[in-house]
Amino acid sequence: MKENDVKTLDDKLREKLLLSRRVEGDRLMLDDAVLNAALDGSRPLGAGEKKALADSPLTLRRLRQLSIARAASGNVWSGSDGMLRAASGGAAVEQLATDDSHWALHFLPQGAGWQVILKLAAAAPFAPQLMREQPMLRVTDGGGAIVLQGRLDADGECENAWPFETPPAQHFQQFGARFAVEPVRI
Repeated sequence: MKENDVKTLDDKLREKLLLSRRVEGDRLMLDDAVLNAALDGSRPLGAGEKKALADSPLTLRRLRQLSIARAASGNVWSGSDGMLRAASGGAAVEQLATDDSHWALHFLPQGAGWQVILKLAAAAPFAPQLMREQPMLRVTDGGGAIVLQGRLDADGECENAWPFETPPAQHFQQFGARFAVEPVRI
């Protein structure tokens, strides 16, 4: 047996033991909203919540059930990448899209600067879930700097002032012409 096989077997046995134990008077200690937020990374469990989860096999089983349902839905989104496709670094850019076409970044002139708007495509397979759960989202440039961070509004958008001195096209060119949209892992 390989070392990975033994580890997998140990993990399965540990899971089975945790999930099969019974506690007198056990009840669901955390609601689905808290458990789903922990699963998608939008809200970590606090110390008291972790203890409640560890002390309640029923709650632990519910977390597992939600995790299995989430994975089975195929609509679990963990991030999207995109690339600036402008001909030159000096050209103005009005919109960028992720490679999967699920997100668009729009740039609108605002005074001496810019307004940046992140827009979720309504056809994205995970759109209903993100609109319902409202996780914190982040857009980063190719260097890892935060371009925008926030939650989607009722229109599936999040916006903020452009945080850099250089215009969007020039800025993205300086950082590999790449960008990413991802859930914030707190």
